[in-house]
Amino acid sequence: MFKGVLIEKDDAGYRASVKTLDEAQLPEGNVTVRVSHSTLNYKDGLAITGKGPVVRTFPMVPGIDLVGVVEDSTHPEYKAGDAVVLNGWGVGEVHWGGLAQKARLNGDWLVPLPAAFTPQQAMAIGTAGYTAMLCVLALERHGVQPGDGEILVTGAAGGVGSVAIAVLAKLGYTVVAATGRTQDADYLKALGAAEVVDRALFSSPGKPLGKERWAGAVDVVGSHVLANVCATTKYRGVVAACGLAAGMDLPATVAPFILRGVTLAGVDSVMCPRADRLLAWQRLASDLDLAKLGQISREVGLAEAIPLADSLLRGEVRGRIVVDVNR
Repeated sequence: MFKGVLIEKDDAGYRASVKTLDEAQLPEGNVTVRVSHSTLNYKDGLAITGKGPVVRTFPMVPGIDLVGVVEDSTHPEYKAGDAVVLNGWGVGEVHWGGLAQKARLNGDWLVPLPAAFTPQQAMAIGTAGYTAMLCVLALERHGVQPGDGEILVTGAAGGVGSVAIAVLAKLGYTVVAATGRTQDADYLKALGAAEVVDRALFSSPGKPLGKERWAGAVDVVGSHVLANVCATTKYRGVVAACGLAAGMDLPATVAPFILRGVTLAGVDSVMCPRADRLLAWQRLASDLDLAKLGQISREVGLAEAIPLADSLLRGEVRGRIVVDVNR
């Protein structure tokens, strides 16, 4: 028996609660993991509250991240005692996820826990930090260099934004942080932002083209924000888009792309190939100042994740929430 957050939907309604579960209830998989920590991400917030169509089958254990130790494995790459990390692959949506003390998974979804990180640090990074690193890799792949100019990070005080700022600053980029919570300016500058601007500058419908400023950008917001970021990106600049906090729409024109050669690079972390995952975690080990993880994250217990889900969706949570599933 083990404890986990369980989402149920039936005639009594949609609800999430901490339940005692039987190992026999775990889904099929070739690796069983004793989970030590998970996280609370935007997608988890949608799943727990039911405010987005994230969960596809019920009942469901949410949690798109987990770190733990293999208890049992028939997968050729993993054996009992191995420390592993999982991000994405539909866990917490179509397959029971990490907000529980045990998980049974497809071993192809796992990566070894990098030696540079403790389990807590790995989850302080989590999907948000791993996605931020994929965005940085996308900027690099398209040729954006520190000397090219300012890099804008939207949703800067959230998990993706916080890690993106810390990594980009360590790599020598000049980072401008856009946030709706300007009271977090000192926090963002401590992570490495050279300047903090109000998200309101990007939130309203804008012109097809604006004054060129950004050599690159990491956007988690979408909608008008992403449209305005593209419109103010410099000639041949690159925008890495990985989120939809303001909506799935993109009320933009083709002007930035055909008149300035701007690249809009989509970044997906859920189904990302294993080789790219391994590279992202390798780069996080070298390019993220681990001392900053203490500023970026805080730890809560399993039951605390449920009420925090609403706060996360309202934009009231700064940085990363690490969930110790054993407390």
